Order: sequence, then structure tokens, then C-alpha cells
Amino acid sequence: MSNFLELRNITKRFPGVVANDAVSLEVKAGEVLALLGENGAGKSTLISILYGLYRPEEGQILLEGKPVQIASPRHALQLGIGLVPQHPLLVSRHTVAENLALGSSGLFPAGRIAPKIEQLAAQYGLTVDPKAKISQLSPGEKQRVEILRSLLGGARVLILDEPTSVLTPQEAESLFAVMRNLREAGKSLIFISHKLEEVLSITDRIVVLRRGKVVGGLATKDATKQKLAELMVGRNVDFSRKRQPVQIGAPILEVSNLSAKNSRGLEALKNVSFTLAQGQVLGVAGVAGNGQSELIEVLAGLHPPSSGQVKFEGTDLEPNPAKRFEAGIAHIPEDRIHMGTVPTMTVAENLSLRQYSQAPLSNNGIRDLIALETNAKEKILEYTIATPSSQTPSRLLSGGNIQKVILARELGANAKLILAVHPTYGLDIGATDQVHSVLLERTKSGAAVLLVSEDLEELLSLSDQIAILYHGQLKGPFPVTEITREQIGLYMTGGAV
Repeated sequence: MSNFLELRNITKRFPGVVANDAVSLEVKAGEVLALLGENGAGKSTLISILYGLYRPEEGQILLEGKPVQIASPRHALQLGIGLVPQHPLLVSRHTVAENLALGSSGLFPAGRIAPKIEQLAAQYGLTVDPKAKISQLSPGEKQRVEILRSLLGGARVLILDEPTSVLTPQEAESLFAVMRNLREAGKSLIFISHKLEEVLSITDRIVVLRRGKVVGGLATKDATKQKLAELMVGRNVDFSRKRQPVQIGAPILEVSNLSAKNSRGLEALKNVSFTLAQGQVLGVAGVAGNGQSELIEVLAGLHPPSSGQVKFEGTDLEPNPAKRFEAGIAHIPEDRIHMGTVPTMTVAENLSLRQYSQAPLSNNGIRDLIALETNAKEKILEYTIATPSSQTPSRLLSGGNIQKVILARELGANAKLILAVHPTYGLDIGATDQVHSVLLERTKSGAAVLLVSEDLEELLSLSDQIAILYHGQLKGPFPVTEITREQIGLYMTGGAV
């Protein structure tokens, strides 16, 4: 196969960091190339250069052997380079055809574009109704719309950025079928994912970045999960099931017939019941928007239930987040930037948010700055938080290190119940491994974990039992040894098992 796209010694610098350091790679016509690397390895910068969002300081991009300078995303698509973003950028109230016609000139562009959508959909297996509103589509269908957008623009190279992060197993398999069709039609695909099983199943070649440099490139047939992980993080990573048998204690959380409405007044939870015991990990699977957020917010004291009962250690709790934390309920929220931290506050201040008014961090209502600094240094060391100093604003930290700040603050000595929502979303293998270790370590001392995740490998690796939320109703819990990945995926989409 000939090279369709080639990067030669691409270098991009930002203040204090070299994001891409003389990166060279090629993408052949009709192949799927995986681009791997930890958070901060330089993947996003490289993709931004290819899509015309950044200009490299050094190096050259060649398209079909000819040097090009990509000036903008529109220019990139004109050259044949399309991007399928991790989170679809679509207007919910408009139809598929209307979204894909945005920017077109003339009268009734949506009507003119509908036949083209149907033609491409049939050609590549991208089943989607041009008349359907975006708000009616599943995450997988929205992704197909983004792929169609690139194909309508004439893309010959498609960059797929973490495309399966919000898909069920069945939707992921449908996406892979589309990718194979595109490859057979001669399209080139750049596939970015932290899920090594997917990389090994769908790609032809793999390039690994670490700290802005290419540290390895190999044919997929010669790769293993262990080899790829070691290239990415520079050390061995254990991929065996992380959850080991532990002593399950007395019930700590008892939820009975819990119902709750969402922010729009619609029923989000419908008669949910389950019991979680000391030392136990209960995994909750489900496509986003099926009641997971409301369940956690009710348990954390952030959202009132409409009916039902929640007992913690056999007693009712006040609907007050601070009092629930004092009782031993820790909360690792889904939105780590805006809900989990205060971005403008320093690392030290964020680490003290739960206990800033209590001794030893405060004396008679006055903050003890020395105690605050001591607390920060101890937690930075214990959780290996990579930060220039304790006085660095948390917004300047990577996603993985912001998550470590939250873990260090929430998982104090009195944490009896840990509500962990997508605790490793967007994190690389190294940071994910550390978060998993911290959560499981807490269960050894009797803490229980309610783990909400869309990553089924994570749920199967960490959980004792798994339940599935679909349209606010809970299926299960099932012992992890008695349910398969495929069965979970069917429950997530309302299918019969």
C-alpha cells in the first residue's frame, strides 16, 4: 500500500512543554492506523495539527507525496482529512439532514442532501434516517452522522477520536463494521483509543507516543496488550482481573423503591432497589442519561428523591452533602473540573475543601495555613499528584492529576461508602491503574464502592456484582461471574437476554 498521508519531524511547542517532538509517521491508503499514548503524550496536539487547528513550528505534512500546509478545519476537509470528534458536535433540535446541510448554500439544502446521505449510508453501512432529529438518536447513531459529515465533505482520511467511549458493546461492533467497510473502500483511518482490546481487533498498524515522541511502531499482528502498555507508560501493567476475593461485611447501603425526577421534572429513577455491603463493589452500567446521575446525586444528598427509602448503616440520613460526607459517604463526581474541584483554587485549597473549617486545618474559624500546606504535601506524596507545587491552580493540572486531587480529598480515613462516577473516564492506562488500586485498597478496610461506569471492562474487572440502569429501571444486581459483556450490552439497550 502506498502512503496517502505522511508526517515528517513534526514539532509543536507550548510554553514550558514540547507537545510534539520530531514526530514522523505515515498513513497508508486503505488501512486503520492506531495512535496510542498516555494523556499528555501529544496525540491531541498532533490531531489538531492534522485538522488545521494548530500549525507546527517544524516539520512537514505530505498528502499523496506533496507538501501541504493545513490552514483550518475547512481546509483540512477540502484536502480530504475529516475528524469524527469524541463528543458529536450536532444541533439536537435539527434533523440529520439539516445538521449535515449546515453551511450549504441555496434553497432547501437539507432536501438536496438527503439522497446523498442515503447513498453513503447504504454504501458504508451507516444506517441513519435523514429525517430523524438528533435528539432522538443513540450515541452510536450520532457518531454515524459525524462520519457521514466527513464523507459528504470528501474525506479520504478519517480521524476517529475515542469513538467508542460512550458506546455499548453492540454499538461498538457496528462502528467496527463501518470502519472495515471504509477500509475496503480505500479510506484511511486514524483510530485513537485507550481500549487496547479494540486497538488489537480493528487496526492494521500501531504507533505509540510518549512525552511527545514516537517510541514505537509495529504491525497489529505483532502486538500484545502488555507490549503496548509498556510502550505507553514505560513499565509493566497487570491486565489480570483486579478484584480479588474479599470479606463481605454487613449491609451499609439499603435502597428501597427509590424514585426521582430529573431537572426537567421527568421521572429519571423508577422504584430502584439494591443493597450494598461493607467491602463490596457494585458496578452500575448504562448508557448516559438513563438515571445514573440522579441515582448518585440522591445518594450524595444533592438531589431529593420523589419516593422510596435510602438507609445508610441502618438509619436515614439528612439530605445534606456535608453531613453525608461527615457520616462517611465520599463522592467522586462525573464532572471533575466544575463539580469535583474549583479550577481557580490552588491544589492545596482544593485538597482542603471538605475539612477547611475543622481542626487541624482551622482554629477557631481561622485557617491554619501551615496545617493546610502540610496536609497538601502529604496527600500530593501519597497519591503521586504531578503538580509544580501545592500552590498551583488546579485548572493547570492534567485530567488524571485533577482526579487524584479529588481522590485524595474524598477518600479520607472515615470513607465508608464511595460513590465513584466514571472515575477513570479519559484517563490513560497508568492513571487508570492507580485509581483502580486506590478504590480496591479501600474495600480491604471495609469501605463499599458504588461504581458507575460506561467502560464494561472496568466494571467486569473491579466489581463483585453488576446492575444495569435502563430508562430509570434497575436490572440486577447480578454476580459478576454470572453475566457476560454481551448480556450487559443487551440490558443497556433494553433488549431481552
